[in-house]
Amino acid sequence: MCRKKECHDDGCHCPGGKTERFIQPCLLLALRLKSSYGYDLLEKIMDFGFLDGPADPGMVYRHLRKLEEDGFVSSTWDTSGTGPARRYYRITKEGEELLRDWIPFMERNLRSLKKFLQTYRQTLAKKGGKK
Repeated sequence: MCRKKECHDDGCHCPGGKTERFIQPCLLLALRLKSSYGYDLLEKIMDFGFLDGPADPGMVYRHLRKLEEDGFVSSTWDTSGTGPARRYYRITKEGEELLRDWIPFMERNLRSLKKFLQTYRQTLAKKGGKK
């Protein structure tokens, strides 16, 4: 959503910035649906709609490493098959609890966003503007 090409860093305050904060619950939910490896998770988290473009692999792997360090996911290496070994991640019991803890935050934000949009649309209607 950002209109400034130079704004795509952590200091961006343009609409649509800082979606990285939702990568953690997206990864946890994707792993709750099915244990998987990194590149598959890159595609799965796109389905949740928080990213406008492809997920940054470095960011996703940083989150996976941190989640594993903190005990929210675990991983094993799969060396079967003809290709390179793949690291498969799965959500742990603690990860399930963390995902559950995200839900009230998401619900609060959803209510706030709905209220914000409703107020915005009301101001447009009063001024005869477009939605």
